[in-house]
Amino acid sequence: MPRDIPVSNGSLLFNFDSDYQIRDIYFPLIGQENHSKGFPFRLALWVDGQFSWMGPEWKKNLKYHDDSLVTNVFLENKALGLELHCADAVDVDVNVYIKKIEVINIENFEREVKIFFCHDFYLYGNDIGDTAYYDPRTRSLIHYKAHRYFLISCCLGEKKGVDYFNCGDKGEPGILETGKYAEKGELSQNPTSWGAVHSTLEIRLNLSAKGEKTVYYWMAAGTKYDEVVKLNHVVYEKTPEELIKRSLKYWKIWVGKKLIHLEGLPKTVTEIFNRSLLILRTQIDNRGAIIAANDSDIVRFGKDTYSYMWGRDGAFVAAALAKAGYFHICRKFFEFCFHSLSKGGYLFQHYNPDGSLASNWHPWIVDGKEVLPIQEDSTALILWALWIHYEHSRDIEFIRPLYKNLVQKSADFLVRYRDLETLLPLASYDLWEERYAVHAYTVSSVIAGLRAAADFAGLFQDTSLRERYNTVADEMTEGITKYLYHSRLKRYARSGTRTEQGYELDDVIDVSLLSLATLGVLDPKDPRMVETVQAVREQLWLKTPIEGCARYQGDIYQLKDDSPKEIPGNPWFISTLWLGEYFIARSENLQELRKAIPYLEWCAKNALPSGVLAEQVHPMNGSPLSVSPLTWSHSAFVWAVLQYTAKFNLLRDNREN
Repeated sequence: MPRDIPVSNGSLLFNFDSDYQIRDIYFPLIGQENHSKGFPFRLALWVDGQFSWMGPEWKKNLKYHDDSLVTNVFLENKALGLELHCADAVDVDVNVYIKKIEVINIENFEREVKIFFCHDFYLYGNDIGDTAYYDPRTRSLIHYKAHRYFLISCCLGEKKGVDYFNCGDKGEPGILETGKYAEKGELSQNPTSWGAVHSTLEIRLNLSAKGEKTVYYWMAAGTKYDEVVKLNHVVYEKTPEELIKRSLKYWKIWVGKKLIHLEGLPKTVTEIFNRSLLILRTQIDNRGAIIAANDSDIVRFGKDTYSYMWGRDGAFVAAALAKAGYFHICRKFFEFCFHSLSKGGYLFQHYNPDGSLASNWHPWIVDGKEVLPIQEDSTALILWALWIHYEHSRDIEFIRPLYKNLVQKSADFLVRYRDLETLLPLASYDLWEERYAVHAYTVSSVIAGLRAAADFAGLFQDTSLRERYNTVADEMTEGITKYLYHSRLKRYARSGTRTEQGYELDDVIDVSLLSLATLGVLDPKDPRMVETVQAVREQLWLKTPIEGCARYQGDIYQLKDDSPKEIPGNPWFISTLWLGEYFIARSENLQELRKAIPYLEWCAKNALPSGVLAEQVHPMNGSPLSVSPLTWSHSAFVWAVLQYTAKFNLLRDNREN
């Protein structure tokens, strides 16, 4: 189930699903320690003897306030005669989540209403040894284990604190004992439970005919009791309403900090641009880790997650944010990479948000030979993104301490890690993390990384290093045409496997071939590049009602059984955007540039109502597939829009002159 509306402050992240249930709670690192384990924290209402869990029987409109990370949610249940207008926020300064609910009676008679909040914690990601209890000192519910504390409270008007509650034991996953009491409209007031526990909080109110009242609910996260008690006092002193308002104002200022004129683009595209910037921020830990995705539903498929820092994904995000002017976030990320870099000068597959090495499914042995289990593009793209950061920030003081031990160390590895005969990089795993070979995309990223390293060497007057890095990049560029061009297919091959005679080329068409042009390695108007793009467009563009571009022919990842058999795979946001980015790079006038707009509009059309972009969508109905949101999807959208805007301004100025 997609995560429609994430809210975060960089230390505390709450994800909501399409039924407006809290599904993920990450603290104190974004992407590490999911304290719900993906099980829902359910919301329910009891009205005049009728009970309803928040779910399909409710009409829902899940969005955000404009240019903000405060939600703007409308809920309606005609059978109950109720409407709810909700706002959710994680405070920007303290680790407190706040929910505001305006309860509206649409009937012409007085109503008794009870609101239930059910909490299904798995502290540290498991339910062994948890405690839930009612704390009379703070009149709140508290869940704790070791160094993780969550204090939960509420208020109605001047009445603060929890009056009605129940703490209980868990049954089967997703089945809560206290939920059964809620369905009956009465909680048992059991004050404590330990082991595998859960709790329910109840708020009671009376509504006049056509009347409405506002209730607030909050959750403070900390590492000890005194910390969450102090945070609870902050909520009382500032008031929940003021905390929501200051978060609303902060994010409006944040997203508007740098005036970016998005000229020549339809409103549907520009609206998703600001939303993408904000969504990106929810997936970034304050200590620097840019997380690929924090949708825990993916755990069901492989007992692993997307909640890691991939160098590749992080580099694309950092490049987009730097181009948009968000330098502080980028600096933290590059420092994270600096500390994660191996002694050999390369990054492994991915890292946990705390900087430790994450799970790695790339083997150290291929065909009986020891290999490095890496994706070389992850190392190379960090250099590429760092140069983009410098180009836009001109912060040489930040770069200087990174030059020797990040830039030079990584670039020297890229120089060493190549075939001494063909001068192309040695084999590594591809960007899709599926194949071990020499990939055109990886070669492109290595060349882009070496060009960036050469620019940094020039910046610091290392003339010999600058020449060395550029020479190696030149040799690799020549090698692409010499070894990776498929003469029979009249286009470039996505990869080659080394043989005594050269390389055995892979016939499968892959959208990542567009990187040869979009990373600036080959001229986008080169006839061989044009032929390659034509093959990508013809073979990977879906001929379904949804359309969009697949990754490669025969892609079965997340492909549903009801998908047409003849399609190459599901449409991906990044694949579709890369096609648009190619046409932006190739354009020589405004008419040609406009050919890129449909690719941007496709993304806006297939976004969730909240503006969230998944990894891919169903080829027939457009429903989100795999994780949602995917950080890479949003960064690709931001990057493509900024590329379009820059090209639009350049072509317009040239025409006027």
